[in-house]
Amino acid sequence: MPNTPPGPAPASQNARPFLHGPETAALTAALEAGQYGHSPLVEQFEQAVAAYLGVPQMVAVASGTAALHLALLAAGAGPGSEVVVPSQTYCATLHAILATGAHPRFIEINPRTLCIEDTAVRAALTDVTRAVVPVLYGGRAIDLSALHDELHARQITVVQDAAHAFGSRNPDHTLVGAQPDLLTCFSFGPIKNLTCGQGGGIIPRTPAEAATLRSLRALGIPQSQPERATATTYTVEQFGLRATMSALNAAIGLVQLQHFATAAARRKTLWRAYATGLQPFARVHLVDIDIDRTVPFNCVVHLPGGERDRVFAQMRGAGLGVGVHYPPNHTQPAFRPWHRPLPVTERSGRQLLSLPFHPGMTPADVPPVLAALAHSLPTEPPCAS
Repeated sequence: MPNTPPGPAPASQNARPFLHGPETAALTAALEAGQYGHSPLVEQFEQAVAAYLGVPQMVAVASGTAALHLALLAAGAGPGSEVVVPSQTYCATLHAILATGAHPRFIEINPRTLCIEDTAVRAALTDVTRAVVPVLYGGRAIDLSALHDELHARQITVVQDAAHAFGSRNPDHTLVGAQPDLLTCFSFGPIKNLTCGQGGGIIPRTPAEAATLRSLRALGIPQSQPERATATTYTVEQFGLRATMSALNAAIGLVQLQHFATAAARRKTLWRAYATGLQPFARVHLVDIDIDRTVPFNCVVHLPGGERDRVFAQMRGAGLGVGVHYPPNHTQPAFRPWHRPLPVTERSGRQLLSLPFHPGMTPADVPPVLAALAHSLPTEPPCAS
């Protein structure tokens, strides 16, 4: 049985990891095995994820941020180059870009989906663009296929930030990560669709790219751990980082993957319950994640102008775990050198509210949340129970 601990109602909790039960035994076994760094257990997790997605390889790393950083390095991002990216994302996306020495070129989003579109990407391309980072906000896949030939001709790589999107499907019904011409990065952090406790993964395009990524994650050393254990030396071929996934995290991830269908179904059911309950709210607009193809990471609404902060404070005061995902990055002090006006993103950023959403909740938890929302917006009708 999933571990829904006693205590406050789930909607009063912030998003939390959803465990299926066997994770504890798997973690104990990994601890007793005594190999806490990269181990055959990590490689087993890599193979299991690759098999699930239907791709040849997955490269496991320490976090979703590390996945983006290494993927951008493999794509050739570096000093003097630009990376096209939405401002509407977690700041980790931007830090991964800056860590390569490249700088961001912020672009607008579609306010209905909070995702970028091909027209905005095309308008932002320059002679120094090295990569485009579409952020699959809320888990929704993004179709940039109309740009494929142009990006290929200009040697620009699409590095998907799919931190929210494990298990979601593309318009052609393939799983996110299964597109052979994209570098896709997942996060397996604490509250992601699939959690390892902490971790990330990269889906490489070629065997050579996979080898580059494995060297980058292991301090530039191409030899595997077993190879190094049976030799008197090793080779440091390139720059690298300590970005390997721990066997302890892989042990959790393997259990999570075995039960992923359960968590995915719960997320979809919960999101649909919110969508139904929000229909009477004339002034509250649900961000469209294309639920038929998406395993939703969150449930986000736009509130009427100027009311978000008050509603946030009132619902928090009532003990409900609402949030804001995310403040626009182009307005943050750390990224001020690359600021440009993005009126759609700025307006959206003032209106966003994330409703309580995690797979420990059930549809029965939704009406009290929406009743509190209606109470915070007096012109809205009360939520039917």
